[in-house]
Amino acid sequence: MATRVRFPSSTGPLLAGLIDEPSEPVRGWGLFVHGLTLGKDCPAAARICKQLASDGIGMLRYDNLGLADSEGDWGDGSFTQKVADTVEAARFMAEHGTPIDLLVGHSLGGAAALAAAAGTDARAVVSIGAPIEPGHAEQQYDALVDRVLTEGQAEWLVGGRALTLRRSFVEDMRRAELREAIRSLHRPLLIMHSPTDNTVGIANASEIFRTARHPRSFVSLEGSDHLLTKRGQGKRAGRIISAWADQYLAD
Repeated sequence: MATRVRFPSSTGPLLAGLIDEPSEPVRGWGLFVHGLTLGKDCPAAARICKQLASDGIGMLRYDNLGLADSEGDWGDGSFTQKVADTVEAARFMAEHGTPIDLLVGHSLGGAAALAAAAGTDARAVVSIGAPIEPGHAEQQYDALVDRVLTEGQAEWLVGGRALTLRRSFVEDMRRAELREAIRSLHRPLLIMHSPTDNTVGIANASEIFRTARHPRSFVSLEGSDHLLTKRGQGKRAGRIISAWADQYLAD
């Protein structure tokens, strides 16, 4: 069962989310952060959160600014806002009596989770297919970068949607730095990555692992694609996260 919720973003517009309610007995609560333009209903978010909920870990997943059911304009966002909204989502859970034990992020959402963890109650963090440098996402819109930097913005067609890519977004992504946040995480970290990920290469996982301090763990998602779209991949990732997180969940 999933409960629909709304909460304010860091800049005001309301963000739409789903809380995948946990099966009994309840082991804990968590928050899932999706990738650049994906949304709460993408395969990775939906399947991992549903699996964790079936294992007793309730999960909030939500649409970032201007995506799917959330208010606002995606073009007004940035990596900095994504991090800030992750903190707001964790605060929303805490205010409703279910502070998060687990912070999970996929793709650019994994980078946001690493950057936001210090501002949350999370006891443990999971990154899935995350880049060590948020600016890595520029590969997805590199054909537009020169125009954006010259003209200030350009239309970016993604999955049949037209998004506005602005200079401020590109520059913010280029400035973003994760290494210090990873070094000072002070939380258990699980890094998950596919060795055949053609979107974010596995060298990113190696760099995150080398930068992090113990306790840190790495799990290879062999056979998976970056978006975890193939049958069983999201569910498998959820089971691994559930087992790893067990000792870090609240009683």
